[in-house]
Amino acid sequence: MSYSAPTKQMQFLLDHVVGMADVAALPGYEDATPDIVAAILEEAGKFASEVLAPLNWEGDQQGAKWSEEGVTTPDGWKEAYTQFAEAGWNGLAFSPEHGGQGMPGLLSAAVQEMWHSSNMAFGLCPLLTQGAVHAIASHATDELKQAYLEKMVSGLWTGTMNLTEPQAGSDLAAVRATATPEGDHYLVKGQKIFITYGDHDMTENTIHLVLARTPDAPEGVKGISLFVVPKFLLNADGTPGARNDARCVSIEHKLGIHASPTCVMSFGDNEGAVGYLVGEENRGLMYMFTMMNEARLAVGIEGYAVAEMAYQRALAFARDRKQGPVLLGQDTDVTGIVNHPDVRRMLMTMRSQIEVARVMAYDCAAAFDFAGHHADAEVREKFKRRGELLTPIVKGWSTEVGVELCSLGVQIHGGMGFIEETGAAQHLRDSRITPIYEGTTGIQANDLLGRKTMYDGGQGVDELLADMRITQDALAASGNPDAAAANLALTISIDQISNVSQLLLKEENPAVAAAAASDYLMLMGYATGSWAMSRVVLATEQLEDKAFASLQLALAKFYFDKIAPHAGAHFLAIENGQADYYQIDQAIL
Repeated sequence: MSYSAPTKQMQFLLDHVVGMADVAALPGYEDATPDIVAAILEEAGKFASEVLAPLNWEGDQQGAKWSEEGVTTPDGWKEAYTQFAEAGWNGLAFSPEHGGQGMPGLLSAAVQEMWHSSNMAFGLCPLLTQGAVHAIASHATDELKQAYLEKMVSGLWTGTMNLTEPQAGSDLAAVRATATPEGDHYLVKGQKIFITYGDHDMTENTIHLVLARTPDAPEGVKGISLFVVPKFLLNADGTPGARNDARCVSIEHKLGIHASPTCVMSFGDNEGAVGYLVGEENRGLMYMFTMMNEARLAVGIEGYAVAEMAYQRALAFARDRKQGPVLLGQDTDVTGIVNHPDVRRMLMTMRSQIEVARVMAYDCAAAFDFAGHHADAEVREKFKRRGELLTPIVKGWSTEVGVELCSLGVQIHGGMGFIEETGAAQHLRDSRITPIYEGTTGIQANDLLGRKTMYDGGQGVDELLADMRITQDALAASGNPDAAAANLALTISIDQISNVSQLLLKEENPAVAAAAASDYLMLMGYATGSWAMSRVVLATEQLEDKAFASLQLALAKFYFDKIAPHAGAHFLAIENGQADYYQIDQAIL
């Protein structure tokens, strides 16, 4: 089945809900005119549907292959990546200083969705390069920037993030990789696991960013440094030269994303891998979060992007599959199961939540655009808080919901969904990694409640609630029935966020707070979704296309009636208390 980019939906949300024009008015984004934005969306949609989507199924079946000589990607992968880089897609949101196009992160978020909807396994490669570029650009010396950034921005070289080790998992305090000073560089030794595109055959060089400890480093996360470790060392003219002592020793056999090589990387099996310090020693974790936070937003986009493709496949199947009596409409003949009420419920469940997740991701990306480009320092700080608050929600909620929606896609196919050849199962398998990538949902929940809510006394949440109340006032002033229904749902959501946040801010026992964190994250997702859909309702008043406006209103009403009430269950779960289950003796579990 082909992929059709939802560019009309994206353009509507960008223009009328999130405010692309306001982002484009920021200093540095003058080139993001309406015509340019529309052209980029259209061309990205074509590339995704015509180049990437046709490779998705075959890539899944063939998978990446490991040998002593290195990792080989599936047939067509290398050629597609070459087209991707030559078309300039890799540099879309990077600074023109390093050869990028300087487009807003908001636009980049929409484009990234297309890569991951059409072929998530492919989209993971530029995702990691994107984070590596920003880490180097933000923290490395001018010498390292000059040596690596231009070729990474262009896509000629790719980048990776090397954090996890076999004994450490998500606990970076347990990292054991070492980096010993030697002249103008360090010799890095150690093993890293779960390294996406740690090795491949698509580019002439791969630039690893590696966490390691120097000899005199303090224990724990305060003793971690960050190093640039290229696959091939550079010649004097900047071209790849001798092979570095860094190799992929195996790739994982995974549930999904088979075409994306997940590598076990070994550094320094011989003399030691040459690495170059990024910034200062012992500040590596802070630098790595530049990559990690950006990757968390990108993985959140993956969550609903794969669900979008699952929705398109399920909708096509439901329209084509003839079975049973018609219960919707006047026709008494056997027709597509799309007209069965429960199938319609599942399709609306998918599409309404994809729309909410899309708005959340756009809001988050736009916040970081304002944080990085607005002229007023106080405004920059406010939007920095907003982006940081939304990041764990986008990453955690969107990926958890994305897996559920991909599962619904299989359900709509019935027994055929359980058969690999229909393709529905691949989306479910691929999506399952997204709540795990870049910090599990529990880690995102603790981040949201701890660092992003309790740490600042709820300032970021209060600012979010203030903006939600502005929308509430606009709904009240509108006076139409759709706005009134939205106002009721939004009022409930505002009360839920306010009440549960105040409840948890008063909690003095960190174990109790941590036990409530996942429910808090999911509540924030569903309740913030009501804000997203309320703004969609207001935006329909600006539309001349009445059929499209009717669809948006139907999705919003379905969300308010059927999806938003899920927040109430999470509210009740928090209100009921946490001590009973976290105090249970682990021996009886």
